[in-house]
Amino acid sequence: MTASDHLPTALPDEAWLSCWRAPDGWEHRRFDWPSQGGRGRVLVQGGRSDVVEKYLGVMAHLHGQGWSITSFDWRGQGGSGRLGQNPAVGHADRFAVCVDDLAAFWDDWVAERSGPHVLLAHSMGAHFALQAMIEDRVRPDATVLSAPMVQVRSPLGQGLGGRVASWMARTGDPSRGAWEFSDESRAVEKRLRRLTVDKACGQDSRWWEEDATLRLGPPSWGWIAEAFRAGAALVRDPRLAQVAVPTLFLIADADQLVDPRAALKVAGRMPAAEIVRFGAESAHEILREGPAVRGRAFSAIDEFLDRKAPA
Repeated sequence: MTASDHLPTALPDEAWLSCWRAPDGWEHRRFDWPSQGGRGRVLVQGGRSDVVEKYLGVMAHLHGQGWSITSFDWRGQGGSGRLGQNPAVGHADRFAVCVDDLAAFWDDWVAERSGPHVLLAHSMGAHFALQAMIEDRVRPDATVLSAPMVQVRSPLGQGLGGRVASWMARTGDPSRGAWEFSDESRAVEKRLRRLTVDKACGQDSRWWEEDATLRLGPPSWGWIAEAFRAGAALVRDPRLAQVAVPTLFLIADADQLVDPRAALKVAGRMPAAEIVRFGAESAHEILREGPAVRGRAFSAIDEFLDRKAPA
């Protein structure tokens, strides 16, 4: 299946936004796009700072294959509030609360309609998905993980990078931004190059970022410290060998944001894992790359779901 040259930049007429409340009362912004195709349902979850609109391209593809689509903005970003005082900073003291949200949402969502039920998650969302599967709190018929954030990239390495982040979080307000967010054109271009090789695909994010309530800037030192801690725990978790959920890993070897070697290590320990790798043609956002990369990714997803989650 090939991908079109342009990613969607508007919510479909037959889709809607609503509110889902976690067990503790936290309100999450929810998206639903039903289909009469009869394939089942896919829960599509983005990464750090993402909103549901960012993955309309993959949602449109899956919807065209007959799947009904659901998504929600993670707690602390998009339309699901903030966890720090500065709304421009992405803060989290611990990732467990988002794993709790995913598990609770999954239970509610699965109870709404019969399956099959598929979980597709990108980057940080894939980290939460892995943790929820390890803890046996979600049991998808199949899972697709795009550029999973098992461990973040660090020029200092995992050990020293984690110690520095932990020290920075302890020696000041952990919710303060780890760096200043710049709108200067060269800074924006540098950020976009880390996300997509295809410049046009990277630029399309500007249409939803015009809504200041959805926009999110740099992570906090608390978020970074937790990413190092949680990543170190995930990569050595012995329960990975017990995860029987069929799982497709889409991994970008040239990823500059997350460490593809850690993702490959985790996939190698999961008995039902399959791996599709991309080279220099793809940066971090595999599912938002140019048509050739997206087309290959979509074909891999379709073939995997046809085998592992048939209607």
